[in-house]
Amino acid sequence: MKTGGCLCGAVKYFVTGQLRPVVACHCQQCRKTTGHHVAATSAKRDTITINGEVTWYKSSKTARRGFCGTCGSNLFWDGQGQNLSIMAGTLNGPTGLTVAGHIFCADKGDYYEIADGTPQSAQDNPNMTTQVL
Repeated sequence: MKTGGCLCGAVKYFVTGQLRPVVACHCQQCRKTTGHHVAATSAKRDTITINGEVTWYKSSKTARRGFCGTCGSNLFWDGQGQNLSIMAGTLNGPTGLTVAGHIFCADKGDYYEIADGTPQSAQDNPNMTTQVL
């Protein structure tokens, strides 16, 4: 089991299923909500238990973002499909996860380079983001 939560501790979650490798998203929405890019993993919805109140913001026609209404920590990205994305930095302790690649690289900020040697996609890449565990 993996655990995680927000900065102030008002929201905690527990994951009993496997976590997908981390995917970094450089789209404008992710950059605007975090101040940089997002690094997220995901797990099947039925393996995630959330304690506390998550505030949801509908950021597009097909997705919403979950955060703590008290401290503002970005916790989840919820789109279509059977997985819920979890912001990797909100996990507690060692995760054993690695970065699988980067998406929406065409939208990345001009102040940094992606040089970790993992695959990069100009837009979305379902081979990375919709992996079902």
